Amino acid sequence: MIALVDCNNFYASCERVFNPALRNRPVVVLSNNDGCVIARSAETKALGIKMGAPYFMIKEQVKQHNIAVFSSNYTLYGDMSNRVMKTLAEFTPNLEVYSIDESFLDLGHFYNKNLHQYAQEIKDTILSWTGIPVGIGVAKTKTLAKIANRLAKKSSKAMGILVLQEPRHIEVALKRTAVEDIWGIGRQHAKLLKSHNIATAYDLARQSDAWVRKNLTVVGLRMVKELRGEPCLDLEKISPAKQNICTSRSFGRPVKALSDLQEATALYASKCAYKLRKQGSCASVVSVFITTNSFADTKQYYNSKTIHIPTPTNSDLHLIQYANLALSSIYEEGYIYKKCGVIVSDLAPETALQLDLFDGPETGKHKDLMHTLDNLNKRYGQAIVKSAAQGSNKASWLLRKEHISPCYTTRLSDVITARL
Repeated sequence: MIALVDCNNFYASCERVFNPALRNRPVVVLSNNDGCVIARSAETKALGIKMGAPYFMIKEQVKQHNIAVFSSNYTLYGDMSNRVMKTLAEFTPNLEVYSIDESFLDLGHFYNKNLHQYAQEIKDTILSWTGIPVGIGVAKTKTLAKIANRLAKKSSKAMGILVLQEPRHIEVALKRTAVEDIWGIGRQHAKLLKSHNIATAYDLARQSDAWVRKNLTVVGLRMVKELRGEPCLDLEKISPAKQNICTSRSFGRPVKALSDLQEATALYASKCAYKLRKQGSCASVVSVFITTNSFADTKQYYNSKTIHIPTPTNSDLHLIQYANLALSSIYEEGYIYKKCGVIVSDLAPETALQLDLFDGPETGKHKDLMHTLDNLNKRYGQAIVKSAAQGSNKASWLLRKEHISPCYTTRLSDVITARL
């Protein structure tokens, strides 16, 4: 049996953990540059505010209904996610972290356990240890666990937990699940299925293997077999290393000067370097792109440049050097830039590098320096130590975060203090 544990309204829930005044109050979290809604509390959903709604269009509703508004605080959300996942690891040795707010747990060896009671224990422990409410779906396959989780959240009777074991219960769940709500069914496939009078998961599970393979490919056939209770998707206990890494952001204000673009490029190259070190990889290729705002009534420009690095690296200093070299070759004066980004690719494990014949001792020094840099930033706060090329934390081009909350768990100055 597999359990899917999914945090409820995760970003909004993280904001509520450290601010009890937000309980039962509508909450929204905004995207980068405070552009649009990317997370909503249950109270906000009840008000009819849609996911992706532009913030400027809902300001009247925000004022009318006293909605709490937050800029996205990914440092806080990432740390809270880590706490939830560590808590889940207490309940099973086999765990797949599927996303920042979802995990699959292998409960297949808990023969003498009442799975509903065990799921309730997991749910209560996460709420007690982290303050994050979750929903739990348990079934024989990952796809059925997804369905169970979705129904558990929608049913007041289930109270956040649904275990699908009995065939009659599984049949009811499949009949209550529209094809567009099945994990792995996209918009186009949903339209195709409905054109063949296949409206629910139950309808799809009854189709022949040959028909499914022809219309949904082998991947779709695996998903349909999972709907029938036949496990086809194993838990990924170790996340596969990424094959390329991209860091890009829209600017908080339009940018013209090369110096501002250089600072932004250096910052994004540094973030890519950190992600490389985190997964134990080095990059042989770095690409940089810059673009104007395609929606603005101004001169338009887009360009990119790719540079092959002689010796694969995950050093901030090396990647910043090559990224800014690429930027200098594509920058054009007279344009108002909206966004830039850095992509590193052709990745290889840092333990299996083919070094250049003339590679000097600085490679080892860079490795030690980056190790020290990461430790300092982990201990004292993100970007507490960084390259001067990245500019200051008050640069005007940085993302707008007018409603940002404190980093309660990762920045010493933001830790809540209790007073008698």
